[in-house]
Amino acid sequence: MLGFRRSRHRLTTATAVFGLLVAGAAVQASAAAPAAAATPHRILFDNAHAETAGNADWIISTSQPDPLGQDSSPSAETDWTGALSSWGVALQKTGDYSLKTLPSGSSLAYGGSTATDLSNFDTLVLPEPNTLFTTAEKTAIMTFVKNGGGLFMVSDHTGADRNSDGEDAVEILNDLMTNNSVDSTDPFGFSIDSLSISSDYPSAISDSSNAVLHGSFGTVTKSLIASGTTATLKPADNSAVKGLLYRTGYSGNTGAFFATSTFGSGRVAFWGDSSPIDDGTGQSGNTLYDGWNDTGATNAALALNATEWLAGGSSSGGGGGGGGTCTAAQLLANPGFESGNTSWTATSGVITNSSSEAARTGSYKAWLNGYGSANTDTLSQSVTIPSGCAATLNFYLHVDTAETTTSTAYDTLKAQVLNSSGTVLSTLATYSNLNAASGYTLRSFDLSSYAGQTVIVKFTGTEGSTLQTSFVLDDTALNVS
Repeated sequence: MLGFRRSRHRLTTATAVFGLLVAGAAVQASAAAPAAAATPHRILFDNAHAETAGNADWIISTSQPDPLGQDSSPSAETDWTGALSSWGVALQKTGDYSLKTLPSGSSLAYGGSTATDLSNFDTLVLPEPNTLFTTAEKTAIMTFVKNGGGLFMVSDHTGADRNSDGEDAVEILNDLMTNNSVDSTDPFGFSIDSLSISSDYPSAISDSSNAVLHGSFGTVTKSLIASGTTATLKPADNSAVKGLLYRTGYSGNTGAFFATSTFGSGRVAFWGDSSPIDDGTGQSGNTLYDGWNDTGATNAALALNATEWLAGGSSSGGGGGGGGTCTAAQLLANPGFESGNTSWTATSGVITNSSSEAARTGSYKAWLNGYGSANTDTLSQSVTIPSGCAATLNFYLHVDTAETTTSTAYDTLKAQVLNSSGTVLSTLATYSNLNAASGYTLRSFDLSSYAGQTVIVKFTGTEGSTLQTSFVLDDTALNVS
């Protein structure tokens, strides 16, 4: 409601505000999340979208859905047949993974009763899909990730239409992210570039704490492009997006060859070429390329570390205090504010069901500022993050303003982490009237470094003397795994 000025009276329901949650408050597990990550980690490889069309052979085994039907105890990648058999066998040999394939002729679904339903898995691998996902499939994938699943998207270069149906992986994956019923507003914070890059060895960024680059399967230094593409990052849409390997000569928000992000309670990884996961062997008649063992790259470590991270087996992609044993859960009480003024400490009237600003879901939200006069609003909750957990703070933010400037931040909202004594440990982000936009945007932050501590998550909105800016929060979550 751009430019709307509201009265000071915002809430007609009870205005009593409960105190901060005491340390050790009851943890509320996400009701809709996939089953808590456990050993073995459950991985579903997709083969229902023309992943074997043309010379592609993106399967871990010809035995589907269960690769163990081909060899129940593989010791070499040739014990399973497929260009991804090296990937599958490496995971199988650890004893920590349960692998399945969605066979050709099947459909992706979430919340059903079939053995290959996404609710039975921790991670979905999409290895260069070549047919569009249906509307129902896109809803299933996005809901799966939002509720805590991992999504591994492997693309290829633009024009790699292996089954000649008019669609390639670039178009198909971009369609998934921009044309779905769950969140089409750049949910992961990146788009895949329509490029065909003939060759390169993208280099890893320097980040010794990153679990994908420095995981239990080894250290990642370079990957491989043998006709592939990159992604453009948009951290303003999702601050959790992070480029891990970049095309030579590129950095920042352009030329990202491998990137990670989060969405809701889940994790996302993107790889810009299928050649790095190709082990050079497969079904008879296919022309394949052994990128998995390319001596100029560390593709195997990258694929395996990323799979572990997506399945919740390591700390989050930004590094920090994760790892070890952790029960997956959502820690914030009353995360969507639908219980009104409970569990949060807030300025009077902040938690409201006023129709003047729409909630993202339900009726209630937290509406800070918006008066058009000098004021400060706060919203906070205390939470204990268990030791050994990776932790991610998510919230959806909508900003509207009557300010007309395009250069000056007159009104601000700070998202911060404080210790139990009220000392600011970190300012995660500062938003302002310059961030005004229609609709809600997901914001995500890695809090893994606070594992084992009781901290306060706090939002402070400060408004100037004229022209309103409203900061509206909804659907918060602090997910651990």
